[in-house]
Amino acid sequence: MNLKQNRRNFLKQASLLPLCAAAGVPLNNTLAALSPIRRVGGPKLKVALNAYSFSKDLNDHIKGRGAGMSLFDLLDFCAENNFDAVDATGYFFPGYPRAPEDSYINDFKRRAFQLGLDISGTGVRNNFTSPDAAGRAADVQHIMEWVEVAAKLGAPVLRVFADTQRRRMTWDQLAKGRAWDEVAAWIAANLKECAEHGKKYGVIIGVQNHGDFVKTGEQHIKLLKLVDSEWCGAIVDTGYYMTKNPYEDMAAVTPYAVNWQVKESPFGAESEVRTDLQRLLRLIRAGGYRGYLPIETLSTPGREYVPRERVPKFLKEVQDAIAATA
Repeated sequence: MNLKQNRRNFLKQASLLPLCAAAGVPLNNTLAALSPIRRVGGPKLKVALNAYSFSKDLNDHIKGRGAGMSLFDLLDFCAENNFDAVDATGYFFPGYPRAPEDSYINDFKRRAFQLGLDISGTGVRNNFTSPDAAGRAADVQHIMEWVEVAAKLGAPVLRVFADTQRRRMTWDQLAKGRAWDEVAAWIAANLKECAEHGKKYGVIIGVQNHGDFVKTGEQHIKLLKLVDSEWCGAIVDTGYYMTKNPYEDMAAVTPYAVNWQVKESPFGAESEVRTDLQRLLRLIRAGGYRGYLPIETLSTPGREYVPRERVPKFLKEVQDAIAATA
């Protein structure tokens, strides 16, 4: 054993103790803090369509409620409207939550290639705010299975949730009164397992702010830093930061973004306030983001929703904002 080297290591760690105490950070986290993604070359933006925009049509098809729309029909729609890519949500693959057959994956990937479309990502359902460790472990296993599906698809990012996905139930109700930091710790541990599996297959775990656990950009970043993995980053949902000025949250998280969900309103689907797309694009560019901007339109109760009309309209608005801010 090298006593001199051990002494140097001890003194190095000891010198960090006052800083850690002042910041309230455990020592074992100080030597591995997640940093913003290092990007070069300036912003480069490509527009994708999130499949959830056609949720009803896609669900009708897979559940046998009429013709609806298949994922292959969705590829044709994306090509007809000159999208750069498609974000093929896992829910709409045959047999979900089971992984689809390789033959289906390969046919889907081949057709996307023929149409000049990238597959910008895919996503699954999970609930990590539950105190049920066995339930969370099952969701970790589910995510791991879909990491392998994403790798087969050639999708660089698998979208997962940090938030409660139970209707009419808040995260603290589901977590039975646990403190935010306690719940964040077990979510981070679960996400770290997923990220380690993602590393094996070259798939990044994208954590989306969708619900009421991650309400702010600060919380989003804090959770990612608890995970502390290069294979885990932020999916910035522009409609789900629950603050007075969500653009500030988006700007703060942009350096950690591995993908996006660009929504029509920054205050939720039912809000009449439209997203200021030029403001959004300026902050994305200022953050040097290079990659996909999946867009998503949503139906709301009491309003007519025709995605074949709504999606192209929103796509043009986003494309115009990209051009105006270039």
